[in-house]
Amino acid sequence: MTIVTGPPNHPDGKVYPGFRNRLFHREEIDGVEVIRVWTYLAANQGFLPRIANYVSFMLSAGLQGWRLPRADVVLSTSPQFFCGLTGWLFARRHRPWVLEIRDLWPESIIAVGAMKRGFVIRALERIERAAYRRADLVVSVTDGFIAHIAPHRSGKPIEVIKNGADLSRFTDPDLAAAMAFRIEYGLTGKFVASYVGTHGMAHGLDALLDAAALLRDRSDITILMVGGGSERARLVAERDGLQLNNVVMVDQLPSAMMPVVLAASDISLVLLKRLDTFRTVIPSKMFETMASRRPMILGVEGEARAILDASDAGIAITPEDAAELAKAIIYLADHPDEVARHAATGHAYVAAEFDRSILAGRMAAACERLLAR
Repeated sequence: MTIVTGPPNHPDGKVYPGFRNRLFHREEIDGVEVIRVWTYLAANQGFLPRIANYVSFMLSAGLQGWRLPRADVVLSTSPQFFCGLTGWLFARRHRPWVLEIRDLWPESIIAVGAMKRGFVIRALERIERAAYRRADLVVSVTDGFIAHIAPHRSGKPIEVIKNGADLSRFTDPDLAAAMAFRIEYGLTGKFVASYVGTHGMAHGLDALLDAAALLRDRSDITILMVGGGSERARLVAERDGLQLNNVVMVDQLPSAMMPVVLAASDISLVLLKRLDTFRTVIPSKMFETMASRRPMILGVEGEARAILDASDAGIAITPEDAAELAKAIIYLADHPDEVARHAATGHAYVAAEFDRSILAGRMAAACERLLAR
């Protein structure tokens, strides 16, 4: 297997220590060949710089295609479709192309108000539809995306393979490291409600600060916010302006720290804005939370809510409702038996339904069926 990617730099547009933004670099990680190509670096904010980042990766990878080993199947993932289209460039030599859709783009950037519908959006939508038509197989990570994709497939196959969790990473965390994390950030003896992830336009995190204001009198409760993103600096300033001493904000941490952060938390907060577009979204942190044996408070409607109801892994609230969020945090802080119950049922559910190793097998089987056809 060969993976083609850029240098790690999300969300600040700065290359991580130990890496360089080189024209072409080949390495091996855990037996997998990883090829990194030059990419225009941009922080996760500002529409045009991000477009330049996406397009530069597509063009750079395409130009380096002659240096790649020939593959039986080309699989490209599409958190935004320029990355997905890179697979089409590689698949032109009659190799089947699998396009995985992780976000409805550009629909999502319209939904959060990053850009209004106009000529550029219409052009992007035409490219999106062309990608759906050309792919030999489209894999969606939610059932809700199918209605958007299917009209452009003309009967060609679509499969749903949802996100999941690597149980080996999250089920047995380093408890000593988790305790050290609590000590470092002044969380010892606190009931910690954590939001871990991107602080972006899609997440509605002002409601979390409003909830923290409602919790001022609960000195036993701390809100922990870990991550970076386009909204983080503004949220830090807002927290400081409101003098919310019960909110601890930690900048982005390496992925390897996520099991430790969740182990250092009592509950996890999974939040998005209340938009129709997000009714089809399933945040991947839901599965990592359940794998970590932590209950969640979910502020997402639609398909994500259905998974929460089926798993009994926590409490659902109305997205962006600060009062409901504060009430749910208080309830779990005051009912440790409910925390334990949701943690146990959520872990059993994710192990049965969303073990990443099983889902990876399903993806491999889908590729094999495509080859057989």
